[in-house]
Amino acid sequence: MTGRTSVRIFLARHGETEWNAVGKLQGHTDVPLNEAGLAQAAALAEALKAEGVRRVITSDLSRARQTGVVVASRLGLEPPHVDPDLRERRFGKFEGLTYDECAVRYPDEWRAWSEHAAPPPGGEPRDAVVARMGDALRAVTSRVEANAQTGPALVVSHGGAMRLWLTYGMGLTVPRIGNGTVYLLVQDEQGLRASPW
Repeated sequence: MTGRTSVRIFLARHGETEWNAVGKLQGHTDVPLNEAGLAQAAALAEALKAEGVRRVITSDLSRARQTGVVVASRLGLEPPHVDPDLRERRFGKFEGLTYDECAVRYPDEWRAWSEHAAPPPGGEPRDAVVARMGDALRAVTSRVEANAQTGPALVVSHGGAMRLWLTYGMGLTVPRIGNGTVYLLVQDEQGLRASPW
């Protein structure tokens, strides 16, 4: 569409939790930020000060909500809007386990996960994650575009869901996403693009 307003979205992974620190898969398990995670959220707010962010949208899981609350508070914004479609992938039987523990307890399922990206028992299929993340991010982009004077938005989500969407939804080669990592999404007449920020 010619003359389309350029929209910017900052897509960030939440700050660190105790489970992140010890390498446990969290999925839908609701684990809060630890002290390092709260510091990462504060650092994210500081980094975004010059970007004119006007709204914050987060997953409904506490680690993402807490990150968003810290950023919104420090930037003087309204509390975050919560969208459950931004939550992490459900890891089923793997939740609460480290990679090594998954490999020992569920060797066949772990091999299928590692080699063929098959969801673990009770886990969420890759395509479902990519679809819901895509829907959520399109909704944010549309809201920002419809009211462009409000400036860019920050979306706080989760490493696994972000990586799946960036890889399979955007065609990027994405390494494992660390806590507090940010990608910049730009929507304009050329379409939607994503890059590390």
